[in-house]
Amino acid sequence: MPSVTERTERAGTATTSLEELYRRHVDDALALGFLLTGDRALAEDLVQDAFVRVLGRFHDLRSRDAFWWYLRRTIVNLANSHFRRRRVERAWLERQRPDPAAPPGPDLEERDRLLAALATLRPEQRAAVVLRYLEDLSEADVADALGRPVGTVKSMVSRGMDRLREELGEDA
Repeated sequence: MPSVTERTERAGTATTSLEELYRRHVDDALALGFLLTGDRALAEDLVQDAFVRVLGRFHDLRSRDAFWWYLRRTIVNLANSHFRRRRVERAWLERQRPDPAAPPGPDLEERDRLLAALATLRPEQRAAVVLRYLEDLSEADVADALGRPVGTVKSMVSRGMDRLREELGEDA
């Protein structure tokens, strides 16, 4: 079994050779990364990830002379993965866009009119109307939420809706 001194010397040699490999290949790796991506920051990120991956397997390399080949292949693979992810993200975003032939969403002016009309209601009426129609709760659920009898909730909703019709007009 190797002594502590021998293991420390080997670890120091490995560290030195790792540093040497980094210094020897970092400029070429950055140039390759930049040529593949056209983005300096992205190239730096890819090269850093590539060094971490290859150096993590450094002890598994059969030939230390093949380090550059492994590093180059890893940079190319990481760049390809990056652009593949971007294609998938863009395709997903494209699918999320609304169909131009589809009717437009809610009118902002109409929404503002509705909010202003709701603000004219007494707070308990507003709560009853919002819970009943905008939250789609049953009259019993609204009554439970407000702590009122069902008959009172029906009356509050009816009077609130009458008031909204006055504010918004019959067509609303």
